[in-house]
Amino acid sequence: MAEKSKYTASDIRVLEGLEAVRRRPAMYIGSVGKRGLHHLVNEVVDNSIDEALAGYCNKIVVKLHDDHSITVEDNGRGIPVDIHPQFKKPALEIVMTKLHAGGKFDKKAYKVSGGLHGVGVSVVNALSEWLEVWVKRDGKVWYQRYERGKPVCELKVVGTTEETGTIIRFKPDPKIFEKVKFDPAIISSRLKELAYLNPNLTIIFKNEIENETKEFRFDGGIKDLVRELNKTKQPLHKDVIYIDGVEQDVVVEVALQYTMAEGSSEFSFVNNINTIEGGTHLTGFRMALTKVIKELVEKNGHQKDKVLIESEDVRDGLTSIVSVKVPNPQFEGQTKTKLGNSEVKNIVFSVVYGRLKEYFEGHQDVAKRIVDKVITAAKARIAAKKAKELVKRKSVFETAMLPGKLADCSERDPEKCELFIVEGESAGGSAKSARMRQTQAILPLRGKIINVEKAGLVKILRNEEIRALISAIGTGIGDEFDGKKLRYGKIIIMTDADVDGAHIRTLLLTFFYRFMPQLIEEERIYIAQPPLYKIKAGKKLYYAYSEEEKNDILKKLNNTKVDIQRYKGLGEMNPQQLWETTMNPETRVLKKVFMEDAIEADRIFSILMGPNPEPRREFIQTHAKQAVNIDI
Repeated sequence: MAEKSKYTASDIRVLEGLEAVRRRPAMYIGSVGKRGLHHLVNEVVDNSIDEALAGYCNKIVVKLHDDHSITVEDNGRGIPVDIHPQFKKPALEIVMTKLHAGGKFDKKAYKVSGGLHGVGVSVVNALSEWLEVWVKRDGKVWYQRYERGKPVCELKVVGTTEETGTIIRFKPDPKIFEKVKFDPAIISSRLKELAYLNPNLTIIFKNEIENETKEFRFDGGIKDLVRELNKTKQPLHKDVIYIDGVEQDVVVEVALQYTMAEGSSEFSFVNNINTIEGGTHLTGFRMALTKVIKELVEKNGHQKDKVLIESEDVRDGLTSIVSVKVPNPQFEGQTKTKLGNSEVKNIVFSVVYGRLKEYFEGHQDVAKRIVDKVITAAKARIAAKKAKELVKRKSVFETAMLPGKLADCSERDPEKCELFIVEGESAGGSAKSARMRQTQAILPLRGKIINVEKAGLVKILRNEEIRALISAIGTGIGDEFDGKKLRYGKIIIMTDADVDGAHIRTLLLTFFYRFMPQLIEEERIYIAQPPLYKIKAGKKLYYAYSEEEKNDILKKLNNTKVDIQRYKGLGEMNPQQLWETTMNPETRVLKKVFMEDAIEADRIFSILMGPNPEPRREFIQTHAKQAVNIDI
């Protein structure tokens, strides 16, 4: 028997300084992919935003350079450069090299802040190939450079100035990240969101790669954001209702407007952080809104047939922004996606209930329109509930009759199972023959599913293809969604690589976003990437998934006779080819669908799939040059 290895104190290793961050980056920024990469920008920008919240900064400039390094400059106070009494080093160096170091832990420097945990800029430093910082304060310009988290020079004076502020330029480390390539659209979207939330702040984004500059400033704040979100919808009343107030040092801001649309678009923020999972502030707002509306219904006798009003009826057609500034926010972890402070619920309820009641007393016409909309929504909910119950019964008793019959897998552990939603019966047949039967299920769709952005809920639930989807996935939809009933860990949309395929993908993504957003938030939705070309050189076959890849293959096969086939549809591939190129977990390429910006997602889905053609035409004209794989 082999001797057991000894396990002693010498085997215990303590990771010093920022080494732990480099060893386990995902613990601090979520991932080393696209999302984690852009999180670095957010961390640095959030520090500048905190200076704005404190009242010392009114301008932030973000630059994306040709080498995909980032510069963030603000005109705040500038990070302190004097010697720290405990560590005997400049405070700037402490902030840059030590976790949990910063001015956010007592409320002398920052009354409220988004950079709550004090790990932000030090983590950015640790995960950067290099980082340079300039500090303007006390009439001098101070400079220091770091490489992979370690200072490579002493803090030194490099000039004089009458200005104050901080400039940080960093280049993410290619040894850490899968790909060091920033997406200007993601950066721009977050900066625009921050400008809405801080109406006295100008934010400039300079994209040097595309030689483009954008300036964001919205004096109307979150009211302007609600107007922007509702540009593609039909407002029920002209003015955006705005509420603000302060209680127990908590600043509350709410903007809301009802539209003729079904469903709701609700967004919440704490200290400029988008709390995508909501929390106590959103709960307080919903409670206040529901109470006020129910009182209006009872007081004014609008409801003749005594339909029971529920909270979801009150929010039907609602677009709202809830933004609070909290001195000591309690989030669920570093991701900051849900607020937990119990006292904030009562504070938001108190502010919103009082101010909203007062508003409706002075705007009886608006109140009546909203009440009528709510009663209509309640009746529609009751009708939809009956339709849902029908879907449930059919899923139990009539599974064999589902359109595009589900070819299920034998494995019963959802995390090991995949559902391929396939365009067309022909491709569905190939996919059923090609699949790994134990873990891969196939659901072919006959044609295009209904556009859920335009249709009412009852009509949606009567659609056979939608019912097939709901039944196969198993979770239910909307308020009845139950993640524990999910039957597949991965849901893969597999459509043709043409315009029709792209349209079907968009219809499916719209359905998931509006009725099963949890699947996107949990990153369960994927898009299969079938090849665009089959290249045959002698007896060898090559598959190209893009024009660029096709050209690269042809360069390598220079002077070799080749036969090139452009795939128009999945049905053109036999089962073996479909397995090798698109379904085999060992060789396939999947694109994961996730929400980087919920507000932008809501706006884009409304533009592309909503009833109003003008915003859609404007969007297409603006983004036409960015389109790829267009069939002409």
